[in-house]
Formats: sequence, C-alpha cells, structure tokens
Amino acid sequence: MDHTESSVSAAGLAANGGEGVQRMITAAKLARQFLAWNRPVFELLGIDAGLAFDGFEAELVLRSSSIIGAAPLRSPLSGGFDHGILIRPRFDWPTLGPMLGRMGWRVVPHLLPLPLLRRSERRVPPWVLSLIVLGRIERLIRTLERRFEFAEASLPAPKGTVRWQQYATQSLPRAAPHRVPCRFPDLREDRLLRGAVRWTLEAYIRSLTTQLQHGAFVSQLVERAYTLLAPFRDAPAVRPTPRLLQSRLSGRLPPEPFREGLQAIEWTAEERGLAGACQLEGLPWAMNMDLFFEAWAECVLEFVALHVGGVLRRGRRAETVTALRWDPPFHGAQVSLVPDLLLEAPHFTLIADAKYKRHLEEMVAARGHDPAGLSRQEHRHDMFQVLAYSHLARTERSIALLAYPCSADTWESLTARRRQVQRASIPFPNRDFELWLAALPMKCEVREAAAPLIALLRTRWG
Repeated sequence: MDHTESSVSAAGLAANGGEGVQRMITAAKLARQFLAWNRPVFELLGIDAGLAFDGFEAELVLRSSSIIGAAPLRSPLSGGFDHGILIRPRFDWPTLGPMLGRMGWRVVPHLLPLPLLRRSERRVPPWVLSLIVLGRIERLIRTLERRFEFAEASLPAPKGTVRWQQYATQSLPRAAPHRVPCRFPDLREDRLLRGAVRWTLEAYIRSLTTQLQHGAFVSQLVERAYTLLAPFRDAPAVRPTPRLLQSRLSGRLPPEPFREGLQAIEWTAEERGLAGACQLEGLPWAMNMDLFFEAWAECVLEFVALHVGGVLRRGRRAETVTALRWDPPFHGAQVSLVPDLLLEAPHFTLIADAKYKRHLEEMVAARGHDPAGLSRQEHRHDMFQVLAYSHLARTERSIALLAYPCSADTWESLTARRRQVQRASIPFPNRDFELWLAALPMKCEVREAAAPLIALLRTRWG
C-alpha cells in the first residue's frame, strides 16, 4: 500500500544458495544486486528501497510514497523481469475503473516505459485503457505525414518506369497508344497506417458500446472515438501486424507522439490491459494519489457548488493563482499562491486544500506508531498553509477547508456522531472566518461525501 513500509526476506532470492551461513551470504549478495538493478523502477514508483540485516537474516525494506501502480522487477538470478510489484491505495475505494469514471477522468494512470507484466487487473474495465489509447491516437493523427508509395496506372505520358511489354501487348492492340502503363513513386497518405488507425478506433467503439450502462462518460468516449474516426472512413480497415508497425519506425527517428500512438495500436491488437492482480499479461502503470485525491475533492466541491449556488475555481487549471510581488525581487522564493480549490458564493468564500494524509482522528488513534509526532506536525503545517490562502477571500465571510481522506470505519464513526466536518472559529478584524476539517472518503458516492458540507453551508449562510 502507499505510504507504508514493507519488509521481505531476501532468502527467497537464494532458493539454491546452500545452507546456513553460506545461504545467508548468498541472499545478501543477491539482495544488493536486486536493489541495484531495480533502482530505476523504484524511482518511477517513488519507492525508497534498502537492505536491512539483523545478524541472522537479510531483508529488503521498501518504503512507498503517494504513488500507486504496478511494475515488473528484474531477477538477480536471470536478469529478466521475472518479478513484479503492486502498490495499492491504503484507503478503501472501489476498483480503479469505476472510481476514475465517477470523477469524470480528471486524472488517469500514467503508463511506465517498462516491459509488460505477467499479471493484469481484470477488474479494470475497457474504458480505462480506452481513454489513454484515444489520447495517444489523437496525438498520432496530428503527426501523420504523407509518404512516397509506388503506384501503377495508365497515363497519357511516360512517368517513372514504363511497362513496355504490357504497353505492346495491351495498349497498342486495343488502339490506345495514349494509355502508357507506368509504375512510379507517388506522394500520398500512408494507406496501411490509416487503415490500422481505423481498425483500432473501430475496435474501441465496439468494446465501449458494451459498457454504456456504466455511465454517461462512456458515451462521451464513444463520441470522441467516432470524431477521430471520421477522417479515416475512406481507408479500408487493416488489422495492425508487428511488421507493419515496425516498418513505420525503421529508418527514422519518429517524434514521441508518433511512437506512443503506434504503441497504443499495438496494445489494441494484442489485447493488453492494465497490470494489477489477475493472471493476464498487462501494462505497467503508476498514478500519484496526491493528484488523485485532489481530483476527488474537486469532484465533491463541484457537487457542493451546484447545490449552494457558487462558482468553483481549480488550481490544476491555474484558475486560483495569485502572484506574490517581492520588493526587491527575490529569486528562488515562492512566487505565487495556488490553492487547490476556491468556491465563491454570494455570501461566502470557501478555500480548500486537499491533503492525501490521515484524518485527524486516525492520527490520534495511531499516535503510538508515531512517537515523534510527525503526523501532527504535518497537520500543523497544513493549517498554516490553508490559513495563508484564506487572505485571498474577497467576502466578509470565509472558510478555510482542509480535506482529508479516511477509512470506511472512520467515516461511519464520524457520521454516527455527525462530525464529518469539524469547525474552529478564528477571530479576524471585520471578518467572519472559520477553519473546517472535512473527511472525504473515496469509497462512498459523491452525493454522500458532499452532503455534510452542503448541510453546514446552508445552515450557516442559507
């Protein structure tokens, strides 16, 4: 899981490494080699990997960050990608596809430039990979160029190579000396590649039309695929083969969108899926949970804005940026304030910052596992940050909101006690200002997560 530390015995790497001390030494050597070979993969997944030894046994210690995903790992024995790692979110949520669909695809998994895994997530529905592939196909289309292909035609004048035998046996006996059969290079659209693009888009349209019951966003993906397909109606569909795709890469240095687009076509032809926890070959992927939870908070506050009559501005679109003017200019310092979300209503302003950390009640419950109080220090820093953002409010009434995820048990407990949102009043001259701490579980529906905020805002300011 993310933000956890796991230990794995290195003895499994030395299955035939002898007995006793010799086995222990072999395991330690293989573990060091395992860490060295897989360091680039660990960096992609934000994993801090090390080796621990207690005098009896060597252990691999892996500390995950806010990144989840799946990736292959090299074996220190064979050198091949025979192992794999899967990082799950630590908070309860539905499977990946429904959760991304519920949020309207504000974030999607990032595919890693690594070999395939031997395992894949069957619970990931077709539309998850479809969104990634359609984006790549769209960028590929922008890079398509015309190329010279050999064409054959009967022309009124010689061009290229003249087929004299055919001219003597067909054109002249038919009293058509003006029809000269020729073979010549012609600059035209890449017919085979256009056919492969059409085949890929039609394959995803067929797949997505079986998933329409999952929500309107699937219909939007189908509509997007039809829009991309329209310019390729004149090209006969061609199922892409490895030879066809490889020939488009040979002899040139293709731009990145072109190469990624061909890779997406290859995935479609080979019917690959996102890697996870089932027995299918899959694609390695990663996703930053900080950005994911920020997108979830945005989804919840959009619902809140709809029901309290406000306008939501988003930090990820640079809609909340406020520049800082240093006098004199101070290079290297913070140059702007960018709250995650800013909800402006006629009678109040709500400034929200989403933090993918434990809810305060979970921090208190886990105090024994955090003797240094690092979690509480982080929570204090979060408060100072959102309080700094609060000065951006233009209304007399303003709220600084810290949003945290929580487990299903914590949410049930907070709901039973009606403490999903906890408030603190802060005295400000000529202003009505409050600090709110809200729990936003990812396992429930948007309506359920937003309901406490809507009720409290209506009660406070109608």
